[in-house]
Amino acid sequence: MDPFRRAQIILLCDLCKTAHLQSHCERCDINLCQTCVGKHLSDSSIRHKVVPYKYRKSLNYSTCPDHADELCKNYCEKCDIPVCSTCVSSSKHEGHDISDILEKLNAKTESLQKDMDELETRIYPRYEEMASRVQTEKAELEANYGKLTTDADQQGEALHREITAIVNQRKSDIQEMKIKHLSTLNKNTEEITQKMAELKQIMSDLKSMLKSNDVSLTSTYKSRNSEFRTLPPKVRVTVPRFSAQKINKDQLNEMFGSLSPLSINTEHGDTMKSAEAVSSPPVKPLLDEPRVTATIDTGYRHGLYSVSCLSEDQVWTCGENKTMKLLNLQSKLLTSIQTKSGNTPGDIAVTRDGDLVYTDSNDKTINLIKNKQIQTLITLQGWDPLYVCCTADNDLLVTMISDDGEQSKVVRYSGSTEKQSIQFDDQGRPLYSSDDIKYLSENRNLDICVADTSAVVVVNQSGKLRFRYTGHPSNTEQSFTPRGITTDSQSHILTADFNYHRIHILDQDGQFLRYIHGDLELPLGLCVDIRDNLFVAELGTAKVKKIQYL
Repeated sequence: MDPFRRAQIILLCDLCKTAHLQSHCERCDINLCQTCVGKHLSDSSIRHKVVPYKYRKSLNYSTCPDHADELCKNYCEKCDIPVCSTCVSSSKHEGHDISDILEKLNAKTESLQKDMDELETRIYPRYEEMASRVQTEKAELEANYGKLTTDADQQGEALHREITAIVNQRKSDIQEMKIKHLSTLNKNTEEITQKMAELKQIMSDLKSMLKSNDVSLTSTYKSRNSEFRTLPPKVRVTVPRFSAQKINKDQLNEMFGSLSPLSINTEHGDTMKSAEAVSSPPVKPLLDEPRVTATIDTGYRHGLYSVSCLSEDQVWTCGENKTMKLLNLQSKLLTSIQTKSGNTPGDIAVTRDGDLVYTDSNDKTINLIKNKQIQTLITLQGWDPLYVCCTADNDLLVTMISDDGEQSKVVRYSGSTEKQSIQFDDQGRPLYSSDDIKYLSENRNLDICVADTSAVVVVNQSGKLRFRYTGHPSNTEQSFTPRGITTDSQSHILTADFNYHRIHILDQDGQFLRYIHGDLELPLGLCVDIRDNLFVAELGTAKVKKIQYL
């Protein structure tokens, strides 16, 4: 039975008023038939969101307090309140900026989500960390004060019964200080715990608000994140020291020793920077001796080409056949996906959302794998896609070569839209060779780094040439053969020197820093995980080696 004919109720399209509705535009809150969907989407000035009618999300519009029979589907920016269409046309809101309530809802929802993300991933973990440190200090408190008691006992035994009273007095002093110390830490713990409870409640309320899609609640939400960025005061208590003195019966009390005062200092809590103002990562020095911490056998029989990190312990790989494999550090196959065309993939990259992108030079496509479903994002004409990487902005950078093999370039895509093409320097000369080996990576400073057969070519975000690196300056006898390339949190550039079985580490300005050898065999693809562990795909062994070098 047609779900739209139950109980003799026929739901019609809001545009044509004649055909049965099939879809719903959540952005415009109207129902559409199949024919009118195309007409509705033709208005490109609005970002429509058309879904099947049965999957639509219902919005909880608030009722206008002045016009009870109308819903507030607009928003007055000056008054900062939802308003109905009658209110908009009234003199009360004359000259005010009026926006669509759905636009306001989307903006507010994004703001709520950002607050939620910051609370869950940055602020609350810091409170947990502080609470853990206080618990650790409390655990150490017994040992520290126990040592003081032992010192006092040892000194008392040396003086025998003549100083028993003094020993007992000192023990009493120690116990009193201990109680004050513990009381101070307990008070600090209670304060932190109270704040954590407030944060949990706020996060719970935000989750409920996000799920409810309630316009009234969402529009009146006021963020308290700035309040909690200022962490509770830090309490620093200095454990007293015991200073033993030589025994002098005439001055036992004075010479027995004294305890330093219990020092309790309360420091103002740190104010965390917002998510948008997080500082540069801490400096991590290079290890003198990099070490291999894991080896993954990928199972490709005739060669491994590329590796891309999904997480610290899971990597995507591609090799000599049409199958791309997701493996863990124990070489266990977690997922395998075959290319849409049945061709061997040219290169792979993991997006910021954790999806997989691969190039197929044989059918000139760039493809996205999401939930194991393959979607062709881009089909090229006159050019073959070679290698791909994902940028900090979730754009795609793709190296490609012309059909006649004479030209090459780097192209930036946002989704399937071309945003930038990098091919020539300021004098109109080609930036890249016409060879088809061109792994690439985006550095932390947004430089674009390409391993171009015999040189690393680095341009800035605008495509202006910064430098070319052709190998260590002192090495004039061996040819430089860069293949895979990646960058890390320190803006180091790492490139695989294929013929000489090593990795070159450069700084962001192209200065050579160090080699990584690590018993590598024909290193090809490279990637770095979020903790700056290097993964190296070896062509000959078809193994991936995880290397700690920082």
